[in-house]
Amino acid sequence: MAMVWLDGNEAVARGAVAAGCRFFAGYPITPATSIMNHMLALLPPRGGICLQGEDEIASIGFCIGASMAGLRALTATSGPGISLYSEQISFAVGSEIPLVIVDVQRLGPSTGSATRGADGDVQFLQWGNSGGLPVVVYAPVDAADCFRLVQVAFRTADRLRTPVFLASNKEIALTRESLDEERLPLLPPGERPAPAAGRPYLPFETPAGARVPPFLPIGGETLVRQTSSTHGADGYITTDPAEITRMLRRMQAKIEEAAEELAIVDHRPAPGADTLLITYGVTSRAAFAACRALGRQGKPVSHLVLKTLWPVPAAAIRRAAEGMRRILVVEMNLGQYVREIERVLPGRTVAFLGQMDGRLIAPETILEAVLHG
Repeated sequence: MAMVWLDGNEAVARGAVAAGCRFFAGYPITPATSIMNHMLALLPPRGGICLQGEDEIASIGFCIGASMAGLRALTATSGPGISLYSEQISFAVGSEIPLVIVDVQRLGPSTGSATRGADGDVQFLQWGNSGGLPVVVYAPVDAADCFRLVQVAFRTADRLRTPVFLASNKEIALTRESLDEERLPLLPPGERPAPAAGRPYLPFETPAGARVPPFLPIGGETLVRQTSSTHGADGYITTDPAEITRMLRRMQAKIEEAAEELAIVDHRPAPGADTLLITYGVTSRAAFAACRALGRQGKPVSHLVLKTLWPVPAAAIRRAAEGMRRILVVEMNLGQYVREIERVLPGRTVAFLGQMDGRLIAPETILEAVLHG
């Protein structure tokens, strides 16, 4: 075994480079800054570029430009920076620009507590673009997940031509863990859909039966048109209602129709259990300990860890909830994802345990909620 001592932020940087990322731009913000520090060490020796923008808005703009030019691009920030990213996120969604955005969440709102963790950005990541179109959000549990899921994020961004988020957390980002480097997965690099030869290139035209338009980088021999305005298949601005509807419905469908394929969950059923615990992110680690303790007491609890948050892995949630008398959702916020569980499981008893005070949710707190909640 080749053991390495990594925190989540370094694992993100290593995983991004393994995925073929060759461009990073960001602005220092606790607790995401060390991703930029690691990329500064990793990218130049590989011919890549690492920039510190003058602010968050410029940083994500640099990444969008790099992606349009054909590079795989990564940026990283925290809650206040994600708020500033919003306009550019909308640009990347509307112009179908592949991009990976790491949000190392901290306690909000606003400046909040820079050195305290929370999962308060979950709804913002989904709805933080002005058009309200769906996005993809993955949520790691630990450093190993950071390494793997950032690779998955790049593959998804390439395939669907969309920005993809990694919803990390201060505790995941800055907690070092011992990992077997040889067991860290290296996924095949993703590919952006290529245009068919011998046909005029229209930047937003999709082949028959497809939802994602082929990609060509700007700056090559073929003219590539990009715009942040409402556009048709040729990239020109349009106000035609029928054409607008086709484009927006297609961009909606390319994410929603891939929901089952994008779903990554860790389902841990327990024989004899009548309660299902649903968690994501770092809180899952406290839930692991709580489930072990409950099992030793002869009170088994099944556990579903969501590693894809958006689009909601509805089918996986329904399968895990079959036969369960009670569902308990635990989050480091005031209740952002539990409403999705209630929507997916109408008529079911869904309890909620939330905490957003700068502290981790302890296994004992979860255990008490299961037994006496």
